[in-house]
Amino acid sequence: MKTIDELLAEGVAGKRVFVRADLNVPLANGEITDDGRIRAVQPTIAKLAEAGARVVVASHLGRPKGAPDPAFSLAPAAKRLGELLGTEVAFATDTVGASAKETVAALADGRVAVIENLRFNAGETSKDDAERGAFADQLAELADVYVGDGFGAVHRKHASVFDLPARLPHAAGYLIATEVGVLKKLTADVKRPYVVVLGGAKVSDKLAVIDELLGKADRILIGGGMAYTFLKAKGHEVGVSLLQEDQLPKVTEYMERAEKTGVELVLPVDVLVSADFPDLKTKAPANPDTVDADKIPADKEGLDIGPKTRELYASKITDAETVFWNGPVGVFEHPDYAGGTTAIAQALVDSQAFTVVGGGDSAAAVRILGFDENAFGHISTGGGASLEYLEGKTLPGLAALEG
Repeated sequence: MKTIDELLAEGVAGKRVFVRADLNVPLANGEITDDGRIRAVQPTIAKLAEAGARVVVASHLGRPKGAPDPAFSLAPAAKRLGELLGTEVAFATDTVGASAKETVAALADGRVAVIENLRFNAGETSKDDAERGAFADQLAELADVYVGDGFGAVHRKHASVFDLPARLPHAAGYLIATEVGVLKKLTADVKRPYVVVLGGAKVSDKLAVIDELLGKADRILIGGGMAYTFLKAKGHEVGVSLLQEDQLPKVTEYMERAEKTGVELVLPVDVLVSADFPDLKTKAPANPDTVDADKIPADKEGLDIGPKTRELYASKITDAETVFWNGPVGVFEHPDYAGGTTAIAQALVDSQAFTVVGGGDSAAAVRILGFDENAFGHISTGGGASLEYLEGKTLPGLAALEG
């Protein structure tokens, strides 16, 4: 995989460099609530601009239906990128149309432009190779060189991620190089004990990674909504907690495998429950009850790990040499149910281990909860991409950069 430093050594002054970034930031009323992904790609963009490249930044945001939708415009991200770079960033109001062509043509050496949301064009995500390729051909007309730095999208076989690198000289940006280097530390020559913390809503989202980690991790700590399927598989009442009954046989199989192979699979011993899901907009007091994990009332829902579980999980992290965490362990957006996720984050901060926060909601949580990002070994920008890498899958975006 060619590095951006190798590309820079060849010279990029005056060249149009297409940077496939991941600017898929969360928005509330048009305002960015977490700019972590923009800051993550900033070094690559800044370095290219400093070298005199004409930088064309592209990304997706959200899930528009292959047509323009103002709710998913990249305009706020372009504005924030300009603030971080300390320079004006031009913005094209389409992807490959007149605005994009005119905006790119007007770029001077060392200047930066952002084109509109790639997913406003159906060709970006099409499963039809010809349709996707046709869109990649149009994107290629905007550039001389391609730099892949949107790690959060490398697990997608999309036009800008998979097809476009085949049409242009290409290299990996700093972010992708860093992400891949970190993930190799979680899959090869891992320092032990190796502890994995898995949370999030659905156990089905994590089945493949659990399957892979049962042969690699020393301990797997389970939290979040997915924990209740595990508790149900143990025969416990879980009330109206999130439950995927169709996954009970698979979860039971994993628990049996963990016992046979000596992997410590740790489940909550107490949980915070309520009869009412919290109002995340007003964050009104929820007044939850704390109950043992095997005594959840039939009319209540588990919404966070309890204080005993927080202490237990922290103790399981204390002696670790490597920790990977993906998924909050409670509804952290509400202060009454943020204690568990806060405790996990603090345990990682206190640990002497190499700690990796695996993107998505976990990355947002540590920032929202006020933790210093530098206190962790690495905060990934790609939850799904990280998981698929750990599952041993070939990621289309990385394969394209290696081609």
